[in-house]
Amino acid sequence: MDTKVQLTDGTVEVSALGKTLIHEHVLVGMPGWSMDLKAPKFIRGEAMSRAVDRIQELHGYGCNSMIDPCPMDIGRDAEFIAEVAQRSGINIVCATGVYNEFEGMPYTFRTMPAEDILELYVKEITEGIGDTGIKAGVIKIATHGEPTEYERKMISVATQASLLTGAPIISHTQLASHGHDQIDIVESCHGHANCMVVGHSGDRDDHGYQASLARRGAFVGLDRFGLDFLLPDDARMKNLMQLVAAGLREHVVISQDYPVCLLGRFGVNLEQIAPNWGITHIFKSIIPRLKEMGLTDEDVETILVSNPRQLFANAAAQKQAALH
Repeated sequence: MDTKVQLTDGTVEVSALGKTLIHEHVLVGMPGWSMDLKAPKFIRGEAMSRAVDRIQELHGYGCNSMIDPCPMDIGRDAEFIAEVAQRSGINIVCATGVYNEFEGMPYTFRTMPAEDILELYVKEITEGIGDTGIKAGVIKIATHGEPTEYERKMISVATQASLLTGAPIISHTQLASHGHDQIDIVESCHGHANCMVVGHSGDRDDHGYQASLARRGAFVGLDRFGLDFLLPDDARMKNLMQLVAAGLREHVVISQDYPVCLLGRFGVNLEQIAPNWGITHIFKSIIPRLKEMGLTDEDVETILVSNPRQLFANAAAQKQAALH
């Protein structure tokens, strides 16, 4: 029987996902954004129009699906995401979970017993977020550097929730570091690396690091194409090609980490420092350039279609194994 993937508006067989962007954002806002008197006012209708217009552009490139792993403490709005999915016709998977201790909102979860957080995560996956009925389909974990005690607690909870529900884990790492620490914690809780994406692993020009994550079974998130101020696309593409050449393409997933709508100010002019960044940048620019470098259509199919599909299949299989 085919694995089912939880979308914001129901489930779909994993084989129907098609091309899938592994890490994008419909709406993001850092904690406290609404208290900034000079922040642009959030006008829901305008934001909705922008999000629908941008995201439905994916149809033109044959992309059917995206994962929005925005955690609950940096602006996740399940109803907004679900409406964007419905109006754009793009499959969107949303997340439960939290951000890192440095940039997130940790007080409540620092003091809450782990079993209560686990109950919340499972409820958001199996019953719905709040009273919306909209269910999460992935679990977010995040570290800012070496995992703190709080972050270790939250990764442990996320792993337990993954084992119970079959939802895969998608992570945030800072500057492509400490992915192995994340895997270590997941494995210490009896989870498997092949049920997680180690996110933002392409933010450093470090093929050895990326390959080592893949060899442990994890999916390597080369998921910030367009953010040249962190690492130019030329280096990101070189690293992708090196992973393919090393026989590790089955562990590569790609995306842009593009926030279609931003809540508040981020302290920088993103359009100025990342002029090429956008929801279709991979399709318009990166894939054509990768093909010039030797990437084949089969490679593209593996990275954009087969690997996201395998992530969900692995997590579902892990759940079944945990039951026996």
